[in-house]
Amino acid sequence: MMVEISFVPSLDVSMVLNALLDIFERRKSPETRVIKVYLADLRLPSYFSQTDPLARLTANEQFIALEKATLLQLAWLPGETGHLLESITLNTEPSPEHGRRDATRIYQILHRSALTDQRSRLESLLLAEKFRFADDWRARAIRHILTNLRAGKSPAPFSLTDTGLDTDLLAVMEALPALQAETPYRVFSVRVFNDSKRLETIKNQLVSLARLGNPEWKRLPAEDVLRELNLVPNPTYLHLAGNWQLTLESGEILTLGSFTPSVGFPAAQTGQLQSVQVHAACIEHGRDDAVLCIENLTTFHEFIRLQSVQRNTQYATICTSGNPSPALRRLLRLIPASTPIYHWSDLDYGGLNILSQFRRLVRPDVQPYRMDIATLDANYPRSRPLTIADKANLKKLLLRPELRDLRPVIEHLLKRGVKLEQEGVE
Repeated sequence: MMVEISFVPSLDVSMVLNALLDIFERRKSPETRVIKVYLADLRLPSYFSQTDPLARLTANEQFIALEKATLLQLAWLPGETGHLLESITLNTEPSPEHGRRDATRIYQILHRSALTDQRSRLESLLLAEKFRFADDWRARAIRHILTNLRAGKSPAPFSLTDTGLDTDLLAVMEALPALQAETPYRVFSVRVFNDSKRLETIKNQLVSLARLGNPEWKRLPAEDVLRELNLVPNPTYLHLAGNWQLTLESGEILTLGSFTPSVGFPAAQTGQLQSVQVHAACIEHGRDDAVLCIENLTTFHEFIRLQSVQRNTQYATICTSGNPSPALRRLLRLIPASTPIYHWSDLDYGGLNILSQFRRLVRPDVQPYRMDIATLDANYPRSRPLTIADKANLKKLLLRPELRDLRPVIEHLLKRGVKLEQEGVE
């Protein structure tokens, strides 16, 4: 006859039972019978309290009831029988009454789903929703999670126990393609959840999913990954200097040359651009149209200040503020192929990686500016030593086909063991 369990497990008892089930679910072989925890190894909140014995008395009473129900086996400390427990073993022998493992009743007592049930629930949810996603990074991420589930691996960033998290992540993934321009986190969160703060609580999981679906994004900071999805903390602006001529789809022409020293163009408005022209007397390269992309905002402002003094070198200049955003790339792709584009970054892994992105995502003929051996050597006193991570990352760049012409520069950085920031270049 099955013994009825009518009590609600105390906090100490719940922690012990959950610890036993954790071991039960992790075991590699069904033949492994001994599933035991030592109470001294668990951080129980009050079982070993020296001031209030009530929690221990309650826990002991409940453990004894579970032993009488043949669910557990108790082992008391020598001389402390009925007072202090040493270890507790989960009885996983088949139940004579039901022909099943008694661990099933522990799941019921805790209102905890078995791991196999949790995996099955999540797999069914993902299979039911994956048809909504085109064959893009979202579909690849879902396939990756399903493969992990079937292999018994972690489904992170999805959860086996938090159904709300899982459904909210899927809702975000479904809504993302509708974003055609940069959208603030809170605005998007209200659209999807009618809650301005919900996205903030799950954006790290969203970043993890995006990186699973697109390996290129693994190299980007979390905020840049979200920006690739057109999600930003607040609306951003592209810093432009020089004689830019932007034509909108409506036919309106925006001439920016009269703005000095620079102007902030809304990133969201790049989706309305039809064409981009630049006009700059670039004597340095013998051109009357040349675009210079500068990585750091401080260097951008200093460069255009010097341009206003030294009129012999003029560019239409734009600040990338780190990795090139989708809005910035969209604007640059509208520049005629005959107009040369130069890029100036720090002479280190980050700067060279940005140049790699420009060549892969904008145009393969984007040229480096002041990113050469002569610039490094001329400014060597202001260089900084490479870290171990710097050296490893630079060696990876040697394998990038789009940086083949920069290999001598990369090898020189490694040989001299230094890197040079833009601010260190005179």
